[in-house]
Amino acid sequence: MDNMLPMLYETIFGFVALFVLTKILGKTQISQLTAFDFIAALVLGELVGNALFDDKAGVLDIAYVIFLWGSLLYIVEMITQKFKGSRFLLEGKPSMIIHEGKFVYEELRKNKIDVEEIQHLLRMKDVFSVQEVEYAVLETNGDVSVLKKAAFQTPTVADLQVKQKKPEIAMTIITDGELIEDNVAEAGITREWVEEQVQKQYIDHIYEVFFAEYKNEKLFVLPYFKIKEKHYNKKIKKTSRK
Repeated sequence: MDNMLPMLYETIFGFVALFVLTKILGKTQISQLTAFDFIAALVLGELVGNALFDDKAGVLDIAYVIFLWGSLLYIVEMITQKFKGSRFLLEGKPSMIIHEGKFVYEELRKNKIDVEEIQHLLRMKDVFSVQEVEYAVLETNGDVSVLKKAAFQTPTVADLQVKQKKPEIAMTIITDGELIEDNVAEAGITREWVEEQVQKQYIDHIYEVFFAEYKNEKLFVLPYFKIKEKHYNKKIKKTSRK
């Protein structure tokens, strides 16, 4: 009971101090959370939390911790603003993951992100088919910026007053050289049909396809693009055994 009152005003002080610190550092701590910002937020929260539950720590100790860590963050922000070369190290840089309608495999590999994650991020941008995308950039905060192909940009079909078709969600048929049997069955197509469509695009085998989706009775196929030969050979060797 004796510690409850000190913990009350220490908690209130810590809350107000963190709020002020966030305002000083700017909204990027919330809206554009980079890997560095994420780590900084975790460490700051842990430091304040430990100070609150330490019987020997008072308001001055909490204030010192917040001031010290906040100063370090502020210094880093100043460095990244004045020295552009430091931004790559401290904040990272955007990655072009789709270039002229094609997945850039090496960028996906470097950022440890797969096709399913990209599709999820695209759907959050109201893009339900990879075929609609001309360029896609993976931002430093993990978000994706999308530039659609000309055919899918405004004006829309409603603006042009043309006959509209019922929207259809594209189904992933091949990902990273592997055929998704469940989606093939749900789409009402066969493996033989998929192989035939792949060969029509001058690709001999399914395991040579990085991504393919089915929509409007058509198969959209993307081979491996900008991938190092050693990685490509490893993929082909692995998937061809299945």
